[in-house]
Amino acid sequence: MMLQRSKTTGRTAAHDVRSGAGNRKPFSEWLHAVYRNREFTGSGRSRPARRADFEVVLVKVAASSLRKGSVVDIDGRLYVVLSMENIHPGKGTPVTQLDMRRIADGVKVSERYRTTEQVERAFVDQRDYNFLYQDSDGYHFMNPETYDQVAAPADLIGEAAVYLQEGMTVALSLHNDIPIAIELPTRATLEIVETEPTVKGQTASGSYKPALLSNGVRTMVPTYLATGARIVVMTADGSYVERAKD
Repeated sequence: MMLQRSKTTGRTAAHDVRSGAGNRKPFSEWLHAVYRNREFTGSGRSRPARRADFEVVLVKVAASSLRKGSVVDIDGRLYVVLSMENIHPGKGTPVTQLDMRRIADGVKVSERYRTTEQVERAFVDQRDYNFLYQDSDGYHFMNPETYDQVAAPADLIGEAAVYLQEGMTVALSLHNDIPIAIELPTRATLEIVETEPTVKGQTASGSYKPALLSNGVRTMVPTYLATGARIVVMTADGSYVERAKD
């Protein structure tokens, strides 16, 4: 494990971007402004901040253990994982495909690693927050211990937004109190609002049928389940896990 100490603490540019009616900027510009706020001069020239200028804890982990929202360090730059897939070819070495976004400037990249290959996962002040609500300013979360609240833009939440539920506990990675990545629980409980009628005699071992869930996601469920049933699904892809026990 390696610890890098912060060399600067100013946050003026970040606050300038986030505040001011009618002056909202895309998430990539927002993060870029946060990083550009740390300008280091050398030989009379300024340069963008790099990972070594901030407090970042790095831990080597297997590439296959990464999940959407994980933050990794590649060649001294931080990237947030947008999606990951473990690929097991019939012949050859299993690999992990990572689609990522560079935090400093929003550039998207794809990398492929052997599933057992070690990568550096960065822990950038990750804390548990409870989801409160969503409005024109973004998605609002509260720290259950301190009651501090933060707002994350829609660009950061992405497709995960459909699984957010009031009070849901998520893991937010923050840099200077600004959310840069989110990790949802692996499972969520939702209600079936539309599906084909059940057929008498169908059992749990029957085939699957399409269903519309209360969050608008379509998935496949066992044929014995009817409208109104509550089920558990994977937040990564909406796939059915089991009937809810509540």
